[in-house]
Amino acid sequence: MRTYERYIGRQVYLTFIFILFAFSGLFFFFDLISQLDSVGHGKYSFAYAVLTVALQQPSHFYDIIPVAVLISAIYVFAQMAGSSEFTILRAAGLSPMRALGTQMKIGVPLLLLTFAIGEYIGPYANQLSERVRLGALGSSVSSDFKSGVWLKDTVPGANGGTGGTGGTGGTGGTGGTGGTKGDQSSVTRFVNVGKLNSDSTISQVKIYEFDSQYRLNSVREAKSGTFVPPNQWRLQDVTEMDLKRLTNEPVADLTSLNPLYQATEQSKPEMLMRSELTPRILSVLLVSPDQMSIYTLSSYISHLQENSQDAQRYLTALWRKIFYPFAVFVMLTLALPFAYMHTRAGAIGMKVFGGIMLGMSFQLINTLFSHIGNLNTWPAPLTAALPSLIYLAMGIVSLKWVNRH
Repeated sequence: MRTYERYIGRQVYLTFIFILFAFSGLFFFFDLISQLDSVGHGKYSFAYAVLTVALQQPSHFYDIIPVAVLISAIYVFAQMAGSSEFTILRAAGLSPMRALGTQMKIGVPLLLLTFAIGEYIGPYANQLSERVRLGALGSSVSSDFKSGVWLKDTVPGANGGTGGTGGTGGTGGTGGTGGTKGDQSSVTRFVNVGKLNSDSTISQVKIYEFDSQYRLNSVREAKSGTFVPPNQWRLQDVTEMDLKRLTNEPVADLTSLNPLYQATEQSKPEMLMRSELTPRILSVLLVSPDQMSIYTLSSYISHLQENSQDAQRYLTALWRKIFYPFAVFVMLTLALPFAYMHTRAGAIGMKVFGGIMLGMSFQLINTLFSHIGNLNTWPAPLTAALPSLIYLAMGIVSLKWVNRH
């Protein structure tokens, strides 16, 4: 980098660090206040509340970075314009395009920082924060539905979906009890999880299993379950009702007196069940889609699509994750026109305030487009990229206007 690029970059980075921690301090304070109601419940002390909130800060960093970049760049350029430093650089041959190239160089480390926080640090810290809080409170995670969490689980080629438990008394011969009757090419289950515990175990489990023609084969209830890699769950205290089809008569034939099914119920202390559901998929319930990593979102989207479920919300979140780090370049482009404004055009404080409003409007529009895109099922890449493209166009147009005037 040239001498002037290092000088501008150093000023932007120092201001950026100060603004980032100033904003995160405000978030820390408000988050801590919201946690005070839980202090005193179980083992959740004030120290646990501070730790929980501290682990949430990387996610706030991720949200704040573009706004902090915009404000810091505007502040630095306004100062350089006020002291005529930028005027000297322009007289020395610094064209708007070269200045924009300098901005992009400065933005590369900030883009990488945004990506690292959003992909690795933030999601891990969020899950750890939730586990610390739930562990101290002695509670579990459940969905907003009173009936718990519902998941669809399709196991292709599951001829005999449950294996023997091996060493659990008379339950060792349960192989094949989870298979389908008739067409055994696949098994479709609708799994109801009453509680997802902080250690990734599940409780109050109900499993409704269907064959490839969606005829009910069995109903299972289990008190708890533990994942056994790579693709099995060990269910505890299982009550299973098997339905055996006795005739080929259609179910809709209500005039027939012949029984269509024979139900057999049995209890088992333990059983192994093959499943495509993993703790990684279940852990999606601990955080919102915007706080997941790209890898986790991709895995969950694949699971939803394989089970013919709507993945629009998660697709939008995935593409937002992909495009969001590039918002750093957009913010730097928006900040550059402020370098061409002389001090008499407005005080530095007013320019910084304008930068704050501009950054907040970007976050607002970005969130608004995500919701509108989900409601109208817009293409996820377009929904995620459109706000950044709009503000990038605004920055380029503003740069051309201030340079001409």
